[in-house]
Amino acid sequence: MTSKFLTEVQQKVVVLGDFSVGKSSLILRVSKNEFLEEQESTIGAAFINFSVNVDNKPNQIQIWDTAGQEKFRSLTPIYYRGAIGAIVVYDVSREYSFQTAKEWVEELKEKANPKLIIALCANKIDLLEEKKKLLKEKEYADENGLLIYETSAKTGKGVTEMFVDFSKNLPKDQGREIFNDDFFEEEFFNIELHNGEKKTEKTICC
Repeated sequence: MTSKFLTEVQQKVVVLGDFSVGKSSLILRVSKNEFLEEQESTIGAAFINFSVNVDNKPNQIQIWDTAGQEKFRSLTPIYYRGAIGAIVVYDVSREYSFQTAKEWVEELKEKANPKLIIALCANKIDLLEEKKKLLKEKEYADENGLLIYETSAKTGKGVTEMFVDFSKNLPKDQGREIFNDDFFEEEFFNIELHNGEKKTEKTICC
């Protein structure tokens, strides 16, 4: 009989945002370094597990990708329950998606874990006009105590850096304890960032 021992702590992070802002594309980019021009909409929610390694220190994260369609909105509190981090995504080319992002932030502050770490993700910066700066978004983030990141799931710019930096800001004393037998045939991704270089490896543990 295999003994059960604690290996590490898994931290739940939920990704929220309007329909088609690129939530699934961000996760696909960071986990497989791929981008699909046409991608099926998330139904309900899906999640992946991966371990972020920064300077040889592993931190396993369970990232939940949620549906952005209004018809699934009532289910979302189920998915951010137990989360210690939330990344709220909006599309820089669609103004109303930023308004929706602010609604998500308000809901999280009102209903989610009061110690939840929240980040605002300005995605699709490849579509941003060069002269336009995200001044009001950064001001909003500062006023509300949010981390803020600029990403492009299409080009990959800023995506890995966002997930690595966000994981570093999560409280290390919170999360679900993971034991050795929890890893049986579980797929996860190792992401390493050293001197700005990324290496991603898909693995099957145990």
